[in-house]
Amino acid sequence: MKGRAGGERGKTMRQLVLRDEEVAGAEDFDRAEVIPLHEEAEEPRPARGMRRAGWLLVACGLALLPWLYVLATGLPATATAAHWPVAWVGLDALEALGLIATGLLAARGDRRHALAAAATATLLVVDAWFDTTTAAPGGDFVTAVAMALGAELPLAALCGRLALRALSRPA
Repeated sequence: MKGRAGGERGKTMRQLVLRDEEVAGAEDFDRAEVIPLHEEAEEPRPARGMRRAGWLLVACGLALLPWLYVLATGLPATATAAHWPVAWVGLDALEALGLIATGLLAARGDRRHALAAAATATLLVVDAWFDTTTAAPGGDFVTAVAMALGAELPLAALCGRLALRALSRPA
């Protein structure tokens, strides 16, 4: 990081301070030196395109809020899906792929495992949500809750932890 004159904003520096007795015993020692022990990097401002994309996503998220009301009041209580098995097999296949990719990348020490872990955690939470909310009352619901609590949500928590740990470490 290139330094600037004067008090640079966002920069923290610790000083090594010597007492007079310590300085008196040193030869050819005219003054104490300031030794930077730790510098925090300033957060760079995102590029204009990134800021625009961010605000576009916020606007889209806000635009979905009224749509939630339309869905909540307009959808039928039950529905038949023509490709129900394909939807569930596809979701579980993506989860398996995500778990394998996350595991292989993490085992190799590749920091990109954070991306796979975040996506996989999301898929697992979505699976737990839809399993429990679409299950028929009785045994199907009990099985869905058991799968959510015993497998999907713990794996999602592990993947989320892996992602956050990787993102919190310096590059």
